[in-house]
Amino acid sequence: MPDKDTFGSRLKHAWNAFFNRDPPYGDYAYTDIGPSYSVRPDRPVPRMSTERTILTAIINRIAIDVSQVNIQHVRLDANGRYQETMDSGLNNCLTLEANIDQNALQFKHNLVFSLLDEGFVALVPVDTTMNPNVTDSYDIKTMRIGRIQEWYPQFVKVELYNERTGMKEMLTLPKRSTAIIENPLYAVMNDPNGTLKRLVHKMALLDRVDEQTGSGKLNILMQLPYALKGEARINQAEDRRKTLESQLNENKLGVGYIDSTERVIQLNRPLENGLQQEIEYLSGQLYNEIGFSQAVFNGTASDTEQTNYQNKLIEPIVAAIALEMKRKFLTKTARSQGQSIYYFKEPFKFIPISALADIADVMTRNAIMSSNEFRQILGMKVVDTQDADALRNKNMPMDTEPYVDYGSTVVPPMDGYDGNQNEEPLREVGNYAPEV
Repeated sequence: MPDKDTFGSRLKHAWNAFFNRDPPYGDYAYTDIGPSYSVRPDRPVPRMSTERTILTAIINRIAIDVSQVNIQHVRLDANGRYQETMDSGLNNCLTLEANIDQNALQFKHNLVFSLLDEGFVALVPVDTTMNPNVTDSYDIKTMRIGRIQEWYPQFVKVELYNERTGMKEMLTLPKRSTAIIENPLYAVMNDPNGTLKRLVHKMALLDRVDEQTGSGKLNILMQLPYALKGEARINQAEDRRKTLESQLNENKLGVGYIDSTERVIQLNRPLENGLQQEIEYLSGQLYNEIGFSQAVFNGTASDTEQTNYQNKLIEPIVAAIALEMKRKFLTKTARSQGQSIYYFKEPFKFIPISALADIADVMTRNAIMSSNEFRQILGMKVVDTQDADALRNKNMPMDTEPYVDYGSTVVPPMDGYDGNQNEEPLREVGNYAPEV
């Protein structure tokens, strides 16, 4: 940077993306920068089927919630408690940037979305400090999610996006250095599911009824003033039907006429059936099998429903991801040194504002959190005082507080005192300093 922000330095160092595009891309002016796409090539594409279409909204919601969980590469103390966050490339992938295309949130969303859609997913270290095939002591710089195509005893064939060529390529990778994560809900979401099949069938029937209702057909019967006996009468009735149909089609308002002796009988009355109720029931059953209620999906869940959703669905998925990464990406030596993959949930994320004041009082009064720690949860700046970072009950006086003389007070005798000189006499308190 220039030492002084003068007019000359601004002219010398100024750059504009539009004015400085000739030759384009600077050093890449005469080189092939790779293929181009109208859509993002590394984005996961769900399998197109009726079952997957119904589950896509559910899968996306779960992926969003899991991506909000903070997963870190940490060091634990001797008792297995969180001590510090490791400054490593693996932690950078989990908290900031996984690769050139995805930040940490996008990466975790992609991971969970692919996991729930496929049932299995491969988490592949792409750029490492050392060769994983030669040594286990390496740090991960970038990683991507791959779709497993073939399984071998010690290897898996993975379809992985190559950011250098812009193409999806097949790689055969060893299982010991590739994190293979299985969907905890595989039996419900990936295996054939009877509830989902019935739901799909009922929805198809409802769509067929709606299509027939909205097809534009009148579905009427016209009663003629004569009996249809004999071929001549039948032909006469057919001509009358065609005449009425022609009247309705050729008139721009769809207006026709009939004789005063003719009668029209309407057939397309609302069809009463239980399809809608059955679909709602099967949808509720599907939500329950996956592990959350429909109220969680539409945002009206109670605290109990939200807690069950977090404990029975979100946490098992996060735990499966963290455990597999710990097993494959951390060596035995690193684990013996206290390194681990840890995930942190936000306990105050789903608590209403009206309850935060009481929680803040309980947490700070019982020396669980300091004032500054709770201020950060509320999005407020920390206070630069020693007392704001202290873990203590601020309602209790400290030993360093100055002594205050409140005057001499006579304390009445204890219960059961009968005036015996050997028992405790009247005590005078208030004019002495507390023992240290």
